[in-house]
Amino acid sequence: MKKLFLLGFLGVGLILSTGACKKKKPAVKTGISAGEVEVVLPCSEFRSDDQFFRAFAFGESMDANVAKQKALSNARTELAGSLNSTMKVVGDNYIKSSEFNNTEELLERFEQNARTVINQELRGVKTVCERMTQVGDRRQFRYYLALELSGGDLFDKYYQSLTSDQSMKIDFNYERFKETFNEEMARFGGN
Repeated sequence: MKKLFLLGFLGVGLILSTGACKKKKPAVKTGISAGEVEVVLPCSEFRSDDQFFRAFAFGESMDANVAKQKALSNARTELAGSLNSTMKVVGDNYIKSSEFNNTEELLERFEQNARTVINQELRGVKTVCERMTQVGDRRQFRYYLALELSGGDLFDKYYQSLTSDQSMKIDFNYERFKETFNEEMARFGGN
């Protein structure tokens, strides 16, 4: 009886030990340190690219409408900042690549036209994603959203604005300006 028990015990041990000798799978690298958890925010997948300017934001409040307004305000502010900096770079690069005598005056007009167009275009942004959550027991609402503005539409409006200014029309080279604008938009596509 002892021999049978010993053989049974050794058999089970042998079976268990052969499983332990299997080749181990390599660890999958996720780029996240141990103890960290990646949090994916709703609507955050919408990023600017070579076709669209996009902005993602969220707002939080005990009132759902206030949370939405905060998110909308934050996203518009981010989008306006992105548009302003892009159009400033486009204007600077266009004027530097051209041979104008009055560069400071032209740069000021480009920036003024850009501000006007951006303010007008921000009224027509599209909401491409909206999500609302309620945060636990706190009765807080969190509103996520992403806004989008077409780079092509912005270019067209900016071009109309520039060519309606008679003094700019004389010095304006459409192809060079469009090339400069498209180069700057391509930088978003590389992100």
